[in-house]
Amino acid sequence: MDMTVNGRTLELDEEGFLLNPEDWDEDVAREIARREGIELTETVWELINYFREYYEDHMVHPTMHKVVLSRGKRKGVDFQEAEAYRDFLYELFPKGPIPTLCKLAGLPKPVEEIEE
Repeated sequence: MDMTVNGRTLELDEEGFLLNPEDWDEDVAREIARREGIELTETVWELINYFREYYEDHMVHPTMHKVVLSRGKRKGVDFQEAEAYRDFLYELFPKGPIPTLCKLAGLPKPVEEIEE
């Protein structure tokens, strides 16, 4: 499967993940979001950037547990309970926060993980 962004043809796997993460830029994220029906709000961009930075530092994507612990605290009083932040993430990304954010961030497709 291919996707064209700004005149560049980018290769995707059968699920829409970039085959070459080096092809990623914000315009690519916008096109993936359009295809996925995701609105790129400030919160979504923050999460995309968090995923990219985390992957660069650790060479793996963050788990749901890690996202809830690190990002939920930043959201303040409304998300003091981990379950509330997790539910919020699933509202933003109904197909699954981790795979959707990996796709939007141009990261490799995550392998199945055990929720912690």
